[in-house]
Amino acid sequence: MISPVSHATQVQAQAAAQSAAARQPAPAPKPPQPAAAVQPPAADTVQISTAAQALQEATETQVQTAKEARSGDVQAVRLLAKETAAHHITK
Repeated sequence: MISPVSHATQVQAQAAAQSAAARQPAPAPKPPQPAAAVQPPAADTVQISTAAQALQEATETQVQTAKEARSGDVQAVRLLAKETAAHHITK
């Protein structure tokens, strides 16, 4: 008895597909993802009372006021202008 050839053809087709898949390079492994996204350290904020702020500004040195004024602190700029005006009047 003669068996059909279609069975052999299927095996060849499967073998050809398997060999083609074997010739393709394996996909590059993905770099490991961190479990959680890296977050910058949390910044603590402190709010002080108005009286404490006034005391802090009153006890601040002129050098500290000048430093703050250079960095853009509007209150420090105003205070320096006030001190400079007062200094010129007393001269």
